[in-house]
Amino acid sequence: MVENNNPKTLRSGALAKAVSVSPDTIRHYEKLGILPRALRTEGGYRAYPASAVERVLVVQRALRIGFTLAELAEVLKARDSGAAPCHRVFELAQEKLVTITANINALKRTEQALKEVLSEWQLRMQHSAPGQKMHLLHSLTEAVQKSGDPVNQFRRKNKL
Repeated sequence: MVENNNPKTLRSGALAKAVSVSPDTIRHYEKLGILPRALRTEGGYRAYPASAVERVLVVQRALRIGFTLAELAEVLKARDSGAAPCHRVFELAQEKLVTITANINALKRTEQALKEVLSEWQLRMQHSAPGQKMHLLHSLTEAVQKSGDPVNQFRRKNKL
């Protein structure tokens, strides 16, 4: 148990506010093992050490560059048990870069395909009567087939 007014600890709401996330996010991080299990006050409130602020900020930065919560939980649990997961973090970051590079290249191909589609659509519109249906969206099927890229290549994968 921790005293209710211990200046060295933060309740989940205060921690959440300090790092601009919701209290639910803090509880979720604890559930996943990203944050160590919080001590409890006499009233049953979670009490996190002040160092949890920096830990959550590190997690938020890592999420921004593509790490998943599952990956972060793995790495932080290893660190908490005394291991040095630096090689694993480096390996994961390299994987993120490969993925980002592939996404950039796919976006460039998509940009080029969209330019071509818009050019075709402009011609269709110039040669059609007012109010005439041109089936522009239906013509995308052919454009996607020509590109060879999967239709949903940029859809986020469901990871923790």
